[in-house]
Amino acid sequence: MPRLSAVLAAVLLLACSYTVEPDAAERPPNFLVLLVDDLGWTDLGCYGSDFYLTPNIDQLADDGVRFTHGYAACTVCSPTRAAMMTGLYPGRTNVTDWIPGHSRPRAPLRPPEWTMRLEHRYTTLAEALGAAGYRTAHVGKWHLMPRLDPEVMADYAPQHHGFEINIAGNEWGAPGSYYHPYERNDREVYPLPEGGSEGDYLTDRLTDEAIAILDEFGDEPFLLYFPYYTVHTPIEAKPEDLARFEDRVDASKRHRNPSYAGMLAALDRSVGRLRAKLQDLGVADETVIVLTGDNGGLDRKGPDGRMGNPTENSPLRAGKGSAYEGGVRTPTIYLWPGVTPAASVSDQPVITVDVYPTLLEIAGVEGDSAHNELVDGVSLAGILRDPSDRLDRQTLYWHYPHYHNGGSTPHSAIRDGDWRLVHFYEDDRAELYNLAEDVGESRDLAAEMPDKAAALLAKLNAWRIAVGAQEPLPNPDRR
Repeated sequence: MPRLSAVLAAVLLLACSYTVEPDAAERPPNFLVLLVDDLGWTDLGCYGSDFYLTPNIDQLADDGVRFTHGYAACTVCSPTRAAMMTGLYPGRTNVTDWIPGHSRPRAPLRPPEWTMRLEHRYTTLAEALGAAGYRTAHVGKWHLMPRLDPEVMADYAPQHHGFEINIAGNEWGAPGSYYHPYERNDREVYPLPEGGSEGDYLTDRLTDEAIAILDEFGDEPFLLYFPYYTVHTPIEAKPEDLARFEDRVDASKRHRNPSYAGMLAALDRSVGRLRAKLQDLGVADETVIVLTGDNGGLDRKGPDGRMGNPTENSPLRAGKGSAYEGGVRTPTIYLWPGVTPAASVSDQPVITVDVYPTLLEIAGVEGDSAHNELVDGVSLAGILRDPSDRLDRQTLYWHYPHYHNGGSTPHSAIRDGDWRLVHFYEDDRAELYNLAEDVGESRDLAAEMPDKAAALLAKLNAWRIAVGAQEPLPNPDRR
């Protein structure tokens, strides 16, 4: 009998421990998604900047996993933002340019009748998580609304796409100014709660609002989506940050713009403040953080060698608005507390569309009818558990049937393993690069390896057909 009593006691102890753990696990994790505008691949200390200082973001990378092959879904912003919200490629949603895009009335091609809004037929990340009991808030740049009649336009604002709180999300892609009241040339930052005074800095103000929202949410599960306006133009640093970096400028360094460095410093302090607030609220260990960019950096060389843009993307070729790696490769960091091994690095190619399925799997709503059943992204949850894991995917796609001041003409691109092919519509030309040997895309191998180029182009064409990607059209008004 003593032996039986001991066994019974052990069983009861096991049962008690079993009933406690599921209750603790039932509380879903929070999500803090930080999307930085125009963030270049080497703009952070942890990604190799030789001038910019980003200690808080570097710490985030040290605590989580840093992806060395992270990509935005497009070379410009609005398509990437739609991809973030839906898990779908821009070629599928037909949100393929920044809203409303550039006008090229005499160009050889004209863009298709593309979609200048995030359509309600898609279930957004906020709607999917909201249906699962999450509080949801948007703070910052939205840029997924058409510039139409105000009543029509408002129907596509964040609060009509699943966010119960919207701070500063509107039709504009950049602030008029980073200083209060943040207006210039009809551009404005709205809606904002009343308050503020001359000298207030936009990144700081939006961080204040985000922290107030975290206070309001308390211990309820939440999605806080913070798409920063920074580091988009206008390039305006706080005076104290500008002075700090002016003293450090070195003409021999790759990065040497003190105003841009100051904007990154303000971004970095924002990330540090948000993480400190999570700690103060006791929810840091329950909050998954994602930080990435919406396209590549605005490369200072420009498309034709002009010097004047704020950053430098080398060793990558070109930057925002281009067809090359500099236009789409961007820092990408994930932290899943208690799961992600610290200071991890993954060389797996990942892209914006992966955020949607990753967060939904972590939240435990995968396969639920509340979200888009068809998504182009894949969940990275396995890599977040084990960064040495490999994705069951080797191909990524881009589609941009537009012209851009960054040098782009209408094109599509495919990355398949180490190979990248860009197809240009104007002259039906393809360029082929091996990124493992030539990350700067300096040697076009299409003529040397025609079979490889043809195979990748066929794969790209099949994808374009499968997703219904719109093609540019001949322009009858060309000159």
